Amino acid sequence: MACPYFMPARKSEDARWQHPSRLPLGAGWDGCCTAPGHQGSVPDPEQLKEGCNLGYARSCPRLPQQRCWDAIRFVVAQESAARVVITYVCEKGHRPAAHGWLAYDFQRGFAAAHPDPCVQRMAECYLESYRARKAQFAETARAAQGCA
Repeated sequence: MACPYFMPARKSEDARWQHPSRLPLGAGWDGCCTAPGHQGSVPDPEQLKEGCNLGYARSCPRLPQQRCWDAIRFVVAQESAARVVITYVCEKGHRPAAHGWLAYDFQRGFAAAHPDPCVQRMAECYLESYRARKAQFAETARAAQGCA
């Protein structure tokens, strides 16, 4: 669950992430804040690790009191050779507040963008991490077959 005001830019090179593939976006990400009045501010490494990448960052000084969501989750709901469908759930108070899906065609990209640019970018990051992890698993499986 990432913070709804987090705009990820690139995978983090910070080696302090414990189990980065288990993070909500499939890796740790660096980026900036888009909270009202703080657009473009860059959180420090601790804030990125404890709030931006995880959501429910109630101690974050930039988090607005009135907000629609506290965190956003992503999961691959369907996959074929041609496309992936990502389901997202926006949470408020640990309960679903909004949900939907984004379809990604391997030839044409996303069928339609989410109206919230942060949600769209997070979905892109999640998909990038998912595809990298899947390729790594396939490579490991091929290597294991070669040893048998």
